Amino acid sequence: MFTDDYGQLARYRDANAALGAPKMGEDRVVFFGDSITDIWKLEESFPGKPYVNRGIGGQTTPQMLVRFRQDVIDLQPKVVVILAGTNDIAGNTGPMRNEDIEANFASFAELAKVHGIRVIYSSLLPVHNYTERSKDFFAQRPQSRILALNDWLKDYCAKGNLIYLDYFSAMVDDKGMMKKDLADDGLHPNAAGFKIMAPLAESAIEKALK
Repeated sequence: MFTDDYGQLARYRDANAALGAPKMGEDRVVFFGDSITDIWKLEESFPGKPYVNRGIGGQTTPQMLVRFRQDVIDLQPKVVVILAGTNDIAGNTGPMRNEDIEANFASFAELAKVHGIRVIYSSLLPVHNYTERSKDFFAQRPQSRILALNDWLKDYCAKGNLIYLDYFSAMVDDKGMMKKDLADDGLHPNAAGFKIMAPLAESAIEKALK
């Protein structure tokens, strides 16, 4: 996965070719991210909307940068909803400082701006360790780093006239962790989790399209 096709450009190449350009008046939106986006059934959360899922499980921001042109820019969306960073913290493609992740976030925004694409930055989600299967995910993602990246993203959006989509506040419990009933494995939202996320995303998209 990392050596033969580091960015996994093959994953959506055929789907992108089949998708074609947006129709006249179509408010195309690309959801761009890792497994949390990949497993999201957008057609169920947003029926009838021209929303395109370009999530790939396990990916980090450097991998996503490799495919940003193919999977976002070339699809000519009006808006991109970016949810990333949790796998960077976990070190999926090697050790990453927060500064390195922030630099990649800035690159996404700058590339999108050149092409007239409005950017929505999603907060990183909280993680819990309430179940046996959640403990590894939780251990790999220190709460302090999640909070620091979210603070940076919120500030970056405010300064750059971008939209900050705050999933974190809606999904965190009084211990600073993901509410237990929203993610069975501590990290990936279940149906209840996505039910909370969908209207927040829709509201951010409406704001971006204005």
